[in-house]
Amino acid sequence: MDPTGAAPRVTTSPPARALGFWSATALVVASMLGTGVFTTTGFLLADLRSPWLILAAWLVGGIIALLGALSYGALAKHIPESGGEYLFLSRTLHPSAGYVAGWISLLVGFSAPLAAAANAFGEYTKDWLPSVPPPVTGTILLLVVTTLHAWDVKRGAFAQNLAVLIKVALLSIFIALGSTHMALAPPTSASSASIPDIAMSLVWISFSYSGWNAVIYVGGEVACPERNLPRSLLAGTLCVTALYLATNAVFLLAVPSEVLAGRLEVGRLAAAHLGGSRWADATTLLIALALLTSVSSLIMAGPRVYARVAADGYLPAWLATKGGPPRPAILLQLALALTLLWTATYQSLLSFIGFTLGLSTALTVFGLILLRRRLGPALPVPGWPWVPVAFVLAVLAMTGLSVARAPLPSLAGMAILGLGWLLWRLSKNAAAPR
Repeated sequence: MDPTGAAPRVTTSPPARALGFWSATALVVASMLGTGVFTTTGFLLADLRSPWLILAAWLVGGIIALLGALSYGALAKHIPESGGEYLFLSRTLHPSAGYVAGWISLLVGFSAPLAAAANAFGEYTKDWLPSVPPPVTGTILLLVVTTLHAWDVKRGAFAQNLAVLIKVALLSIFIALGSTHMALAPPTSASSASIPDIAMSLVWISFSYSGWNAVIYVGGEVACPERNLPRSLLAGTLCVTALYLATNAVFLLAVPSEVLAGRLEVGRLAAAHLGGSRWADATTLLIALALLTSVSSLIMAGPRVYARVAADGYLPAWLATKGGPPRPAILLQLALALTLLWTATYQSLLSFIGFTLGLSTALTVFGLILLRRRLGPALPVPGWPWVPVAFVLAVLAMTGLSVARAPLPSLAGMAILGLGWLLWRLSKNAAAPR
């Protein structure tokens, strides 16, 4: 027993650094490029009414994500290990902050979105499989992808890289074909949207950009991490930002506003308007592929956090990996995701995902600021101090707006944070000598 009362660590073998720059970048792209870009713009169009203002909002969302990627890249270069916010906050602020971040990752950051993505996959493909209930399709997807990632890191990464390549290629084809129709819907007059409308739009857009930090969860398995981690964060975020701007340009400038305004399925509606049922079916395939790669990235990243928390003694030791894929943690996440998928309780978790994860990223970059002040130039931070400070202020502003607009989900998020801290105290006390 550690005489300081700290939780006992589990001795583990160093992970094999099997992921190169392209695999790390593909993980970022897979995590970011989900269904948000195909579902959000219709509601933005109803609120803001100006295509150019909406494009500006998507650009601002991309800039905020880039600020976060640059900040996280500096931390990842300094701490090139797996664990994500749990590891960063444990090293920069306090072990309790890291534990709470790991707790949030387990419930809110990975398992709930994994269940939601699997359920959405079943819903999007039910026209092709009318006799199969969506939860069954989602379950099959989870089982297949989980088996692939539990089998071998390289094989799982290869499959994900291939799927991401196909997804980006299909989206690029959609953009190229759609751009030839942009003259059909010229920009409308200036918007009269209020500042709160614009700010709330940025909150929704930030959900679509989430995942820019995905590679930090597998940092211990990335080759040449001091170089590849920052580069993959930046390259993946830049790639998705460009794709988001181009895709929305097609939606907003090639399709009449009345077709999309206030609608959820803007991707399929835009495709049907531009090319009929064949385009609509192809877009549905693209969205299903986006969901598949999103599931793959969550299964790849999340268990590395739980394994790291277990290795540090704050979760059961059997979750800590002795080398290779963290199979016990992968199976735990699968069980949680399947439970949420079949009970539908994941909906209550999704209501405060933005609040809790926003606080987690802001706190992580705040920890970077404190660490930089302690170490000085020995810890290089791009754009210091403006880049990390601007990111923290932007995220806190959007989080504050979320609290003002939807206080109940925020209170639920605070309750989850409080429960995580209580569990940390209990685990710390249980590990203390008697």
